[in-house]
Amino acid sequence: MTDTHKLVNDLSEQVTRLVKDELRLARLELTEKGKRAGFGAGLFGAAGMAAFFGGAALVAAVVMLLALVLPGWAAAAIVAGALFIASAVLGLFGKNEVKRATPPVPEETIASVKADIDMVKERARR
Repeated sequence: MTDTHKLVNDLSEQVTRLVKDELRLARLELTEKGKRAGFGAGLFGAAGMAAFFGGAALVAAVVMLLALVLPGWAAAAIVAGALFIASAVLGLFGKNEVKRATPPVPEETIASVKADIDMVKERARR
């Protein structure tokens, strides 16, 4: 009887430790995904700002073109094009970072818990 009691106590302690470890792993995984989502959102914001400034420069180019006072419109158009390219690149990088962070579920931890449960079930059958 004491051997069985000791085994039950050991199993209880191991399960408790395992659950705590899995919760810690889940917290770490979610923190990492949150950081990626935040970084991706920041890149989206940077892309929006670059697009805004590109639009402002393009408006300035159109105004200068219509006024035909100075050939500065060509320089403004080049700057606008460069800003639009920068916004496109930032937007793609931001999209990829947000995509890598979703879904916000600790998938690795869930898989690990399932494997642990299967192992415990297998040992219990023996």
